[in-house]
Amino acid sequence: MTVSIVLFTSDLRLHDHPPLRAALNDADRIVPLFVYDEGVRATGFAVPNRRAFLADCLEELDSGLRERGGRLVVRSGDVVDQIRRVVKETGAARVHVSAGVSRYATRREERLRAALGGAGCELVVHDAVITAVAPGEVLPAGKDHYAVFTPYFRRWTSQGVRDVLAAPREVRVADVDSEPVLPRAEITGVSPGLGDGGESAGRRLLRSWLAGGIDGYADGQDDIARDATSRLSPHLHFGTLSAAEVIHGANREGSPGAQAFVRQLAWRDFHYQVLAARPEAAARDYRPHGDRWRTNEKEINAWTDGRTGYPFVDAAMRQLRHEGWMHNRGRMVVASFLTKTLYVDWRVGARHFLSLLVDGDVANNQMNWQWAAGTGTDTRPNRVLNPVIQGKRFDRSGSYVRRWVPELAEVSDRYLHEPWKLPDRDRANLDYPEPVVELAEARARFEQARDA
Repeated sequence: MTVSIVLFTSDLRLHDHPPLRAALNDADRIVPLFVYDEGVRATGFAVPNRRAFLADCLEELDSGLRERGGRLVVRSGDVVDQIRRVVKETGAARVHVSAGVSRYATRREERLRAALGGAGCELVVHDAVITAVAPGEVLPAGKDHYAVFTPYFRRWTSQGVRDVLAAPREVRVADVDSEPVLPRAEITGVSPGLGDGGESAGRRLLRSWLAGGIDGYADGQDDIARDATSRLSPHLHFGTLSAAEVIHGANREGSPGAQAFVRQLAWRDFHYQVLAARPEAAARDYRPHGDRWRTNEKEINAWTDGRTGYPFVDAAMRQLRHEGWMHNRGRMVVASFLTKTLYVDWRVGARHFLSLLVDGDVANNQMNWQWAAGTGTDTRPNRVLNPVIQGKRFDRSGSYVRRWVPELAEVSDRYLHEPWKLPDRDRANLDYPEPVVELAEARARFEQARDA
């Protein structure tokens, strides 16, 4: 009897799973394996919101495998040690895994290749499973990655996306011990508004998005009150949906909204290919400006707590804490506010986001923060997003601010995004802080620092 192992990482699904299909094709039985990796826990990446969403994903994956005659095998510890043990227990000849792009993922592959080679077991790494187009698959002449999105997008579009694979009908699993999946209910510190994880939840969202919401995306993607977005990012992060299947579905719609949505998925791949080529950008400036960042704990705490005195910023930060998710327009504004208005190191914001975001991954979180800070791939690194103008433009009805900052629920539209302009008698009745900084003064400080 031949055995192959499928190591599930950020691809927690049965539909469109090339490593799973390859393992089923080359062995009599497989071991669908997930490892609670102590290395991931040691990095601080296993925070409550992502652990809770992961629990949903693993329960769903196990259920789907059982419907097909199999089951999920779960282990805890060092991922390489656990795979070596399963190889020894089953005599597996191959281990299939999706290619990662982070430094941690590439080192994991290197360690696995070295360990399995000595055991006579082959490691098979599959590209374009977590991404739509593999990092390094499209390159500019003489360089190892694209540093500007527009030319990357042209090549990415012409490259095309691989065909989508159906979910297997039957899965035969080798006899091997497994640990139970940690239930979501046992995880503490989870944001109360966190959405459901798992492949079924992701596929329901996708069907609903393709059937209705996507057509209005081009016009409504920045309308933060309407939240006319797909909400698919957590499912793409955990791989309960494949980027390839999402893109094929969007392309079938063919509307301007679908085209705008696919462009956002290309941004995801763009950031992955930057980080794959420059893994140090997860912690160091991609394009340094010699910034001497400020450290003002009072201002940083006001930002994290949603008490800056700027309603649009505060609403977005409170949404993050409650849902473990934030609208993309909100992410841009709060990141600009921290890094350019308060002139605080982008790494401070990136760490806070990763402590709460259910869709937080190293590539998109770090590279988007660097874009906002002007240390990344933005071709206009000194742009500053004014939170008052952004609020008036993208929350015209004020419903977003009124939802997340209830202290301002009764404030009129005239003053909602500038409550410090209220008459003194009305301001005295508000339990809402004064602005932590004056915008014109902060902008002048930032521009002077960058010029220096």
